[in-house]
Amino acid sequence: MTVRNNDQRERTNPEKQTKAMKERIVSVDIFRGLTIALMILVNTPGTWEAVYAPFRHAEWHGYTPTDLVFPFFLFIVGTSIVFAYRNKQPDAATHRKIIVRTLKLILLGIFLGAFTVEPPFFEPFSEIRFPGVLQRIGVVFFAAALLFLHTNYKTLLAITVVILLGYWVWMAFIPLGGEPPSLERVPNNWANYIDVHVFGSHTYKPDYDPEGLLSTLPAIASALLGIFTGRVLVSDRANKTQWMLLAGAALLAAGSIWGLVFPVNKALWTSSFVLVTAGWANLLLALIYYLTDVKKMQFGSIFRYAGANAITVYFLSSFVTSLFYQIQVDEGLSVHGWLFRNIYVHEFLPLALSSLLYGLTVMGFYLLLGWWLYRRKIFIKV
Repeated sequence: MTVRNNDQRERTNPEKQTKAMKERIVSVDIFRGLTIALMILVNTPGTWEAVYAPFRHAEWHGYTPTDLVFPFFLFIVGTSIVFAYRNKQPDAATHRKIIVRTLKLILLGIFLGAFTVEPPFFEPFSEIRFPGVLQRIGVVFFAAALLFLHTNYKTLLAITVVILLGYWVWMAFIPLGGEPPSLERVPNNWANYIDVHVFGSHTYKPDYDPEGLLSTLPAIASALLGIFTGRVLVSDRANKTQWMLLAGAALLAAGSIWGLVFPVNKALWTSSFVLVTAGWANLLLALIYYLTDVKKMQFGSIFRYAGANAITVYFLSSFVTSLFYQIQVDEGLSVHGWLFRNIYVHEFLPLALSSLLYGLTVMGFYLLLGWWLYRRKIFIKV
């Protein structure tokens, strides 16, 4: 990771900094920070035994608000690629930066899955999970950034369509082991089958991984759809809000209809799931864009601060949460358990509300951390 303090840059090149601030689209930073905040909230309840339904993932088919969070982040990864690389040349230096960032994300993800507080501080190799959230972000970023640099929007659209249709055909029509393929959590499900045979024991569950190998292909499409929205945001068109609303409604409708034959499913990251989540992402971003960039309302600044160091905030929250679960402070009670039981659990509060309050506290802490880093002009590039 690279720590950058912007004080010196502002002093040495104020005109460039002023121009960059003017070109900045506030809603994108707010959307990114809001997504990270929600990722932290849904990942850190006080207890997994008492969580309100909207903060749980769907059991298999279908989706909840929680299932929107990760695809929202991949969508905004695509949007951010437009801002970061629209003036870059597809040369060796740019490729090197993309590769380095990809490797950082993948290695940080593997580190999160492997670290333990007990010497030698890493899980046995056979128990390390290879896929993960940061790993998927890294792979998706790599593919989307290269495609953005080397293709025009027509080719990018064709690639997106091919990915989504090709994944549907692969998952729903190509036989596996002499049997028709299934979209359930069974051996003749292509995504599950590939994960088990490629990763072996290095998966989230013995029979599947929600950030698995095959399902990363449509996850790339989530970022590519974000690129199209990013292209609109940097364009000179005057009706950006209306475009995002129409695109969001169209994607949501198309995904819902497709879901009748190819169910909306986060664990499999089905093509219908890609369209539905991109639809909601466009609708939410359109609202934030209208309030902040069009009407110039002071809205969601705390999320903007976190969005400026999004990966850093997410990594720290995941790492500290892992420590809190592993470090024992009382007999059979971890730091996490002790804090939750002694501060948040009360007879007059429903357990699910106590659990939510714990998660909100954790989220609030990392939002404040993002604010502190932003005010100090510390931006950690991953």
